[in-house]
Amino acid sequence: MGLSLAAILSESATRYPDRTAVVMGPQRISYAGLWEESRRYAAVLREQGIGPGDRVALLVPNVTDFPRAYYAVLSLGAVVVPVHALLVAREIGFVLTDSQAKLLIAAGPLLEQGVPGARQAGVPVLALLAGPDGVPRLDELAASAEPIRAYVEREPQDEAVILYTSGTTGAPKGAVLTQLNMTMNAIMSASNVLDLTVDDVILGCLPLFHSFGQTCAMNAGFYAGSTLVLLPRFDGASALDLIINEKVNVFEGVPTMYIGLLAAARDDERRPALRRAVSGGASLPVAVIDAFKRVFGADIYEGYGLSETSPVATFNQAVFGRKPGTVGRPIWGTDAEIADPAIDDRIELLPQGQVGEVVLRGHNIFAGYLNNPEATRAVLVDGWFRSGDLGSKDADGFLSIVDRKKDLIIRGGFNVYPREVEEVLAGHPGVAQVAVVGVPDATHGEEICAVVVRSPEGQDLSAADLTAWSAQRLGKHKVPRRVEFVESLPLGPSGKILKRELVKQL
Repeated sequence: MGLSLAAILSESATRYPDRTAVVMGPQRISYAGLWEESRRYAAVLREQGIGPGDRVALLVPNVTDFPRAYYAVLSLGAVVVPVHALLVAREIGFVLTDSQAKLLIAAGPLLEQGVPGARQAGVPVLALLAGPDGVPRLDELAASAEPIRAYVEREPQDEAVILYTSGTTGAPKGAVLTQLNMTMNAIMSASNVLDLTVDDVILGCLPLFHSFGQTCAMNAGFYAGSTLVLLPRFDGASALDLIINEKVNVFEGVPTMYIGLLAAARDDERRPALRRAVSGGASLPVAVIDAFKRVFGADIYEGYGLSETSPVATFNQAVFGRKPGTVGRPIWGTDAEIADPAIDDRIELLPQGQVGEVVLRGHNIFAGYLNNPEATRAVLVDGWFRSGDLGSKDADGFLSIVDRKKDLIIRGGFNVYPREVEEVLAGHPGVAQVAVVGVPDATHGEEICAVVVRSPEGQDLSAADLTAWSAQRLGKHKVPRRVEFVESLPLGPSGKILKRELVKQL
C-alpha cells in the first residue's frame, strides 16, 4: 500500500490547477505552477544523487522556495529535515551530522551560518535566492531542468519528515514522522479542525520549518486547495496590513502573535473578516481571547500538540463546540488521557478531573527519536506517548493543559502551576505579556517570579501593584513575590517564550 506526503501538492495541482497556491509580495503561483517548479527542483536533486530514504536538510525561511524544495525532496521519496532558521553554524552542524543528511538546501541570508555548519558536518550545500561563490544555486539549475514525471511511491510507515525538538534539556532530538503521520495530520487539520475550503486564504506567518506552520498552514492548506499568503518575518502591523490587503480569512498563530495583532489594532482602525482564528504552541491567556473577540469580532479556537504528534493532537472543533481556556478534544482517530506522572515504567490512567500527565495515542504519534532508543522508550510506554505536559480532562472530554511537568514550581512544598498565575496577571490592563518562572529560594526551595512586559496603558505599573492584584485573586502560596519588568521576552523560532532563558537571565 503506497502513501506519500508529496501527493498533497500533486493532487491539488490536478484538482485546482489554476487556483493560487502561494502568494508572497507580487508573486502569485498557481497549484499547477508550484507542482511543476517542485518537480524541476526534484530533477536537480536527483542529479545530485538524492533518492528514496535519503535525508535532505532545509534551512529556508517563509518564502516560496520553502514549499518548492519541501515537496521536491518528498517527491523523490527522500526525507525532509527542516532546520530552525535561528540556529548558528555549530547547531546546524549537529543537526546535519545527527540526521546523516546527504545535502543541505539553504536560502539567502541563512547561508552565513548554513555553509560553515555544512562544512562542519561534511555535507554539500545547494543555495536558494542568493549564494556565495562556489555554492551552486538550486533555483538557477532548476530553471533549465526537465521536471520529474511523478512522485516516488512510499509506504505509510516510511520516514517523511524529521523535526528536531528545541532541546531545552540537553541536545536536540530528531522526532521521526512517517508518511502516515504527516499526511493524516494534514487531512485532519484541513477537514476536522479548520474546515478549510478552496475559498480560504491563510496567513503563513508561522515558521514553515516548525511543525505548526508546516502542517496546519502549508500542508493542510494545500490539501484543501486554499491560498497561503507568506510573511517571512512577523510583526503585528505588517501582519494586519497583509491580512487586510490579501483578504486573509484564516489566521493561525501562537499567543505572542495574537498580542502583536492587538497592539497593531491600536494604531490601525481597519478590521479583517476572519472566518477562523486558531492558536497553539503555548497557552493563550483567556484575557487575550476576550480582547481579540472584542477588537476583531473573532473567536479563537485553541489546540494542542507537539512535534512528536505531527503536531495536532487535540483541538476545539466545531462539531463538539468550543470551550475557551481548554485545548479541545482529541482529533479524529486519536485519544488523549491523563496518567499518573509519578509512574515511569507503565501508564496508569487517573480518574476524570484529576491533574496528571497528558498521554496520547493514534495515527499522529511519531515513530521515535532518531538514533536515540533510550529517549524513545522513555516516552512510548504501553502504546501511549508521554507528553511531559500536565493537564486534566472534564466530563465532556475537553482537555486543559495546566503546565509543563518541568515548569512546575514547588514553593514550600506546595505545587504552583505557572500558567494559572500567568492567566491572572495577563488580566491586568497594564500587562502586555507575562511569563512566570520558579527561581531558587533559601527559605521556600523555589520562589515565584513574574517577568512582565508593560502595555502602553501600564507604563507606571509597579511590582507592588501586581503583587497586590495577585493577592486578591490567588492563594497566598501562588502570589509572585518577585516581579521583573523587561522590554521583551526571549522567544524561540515558533514564537514560544523561552522560560529556560529567562531563568538563566534571572
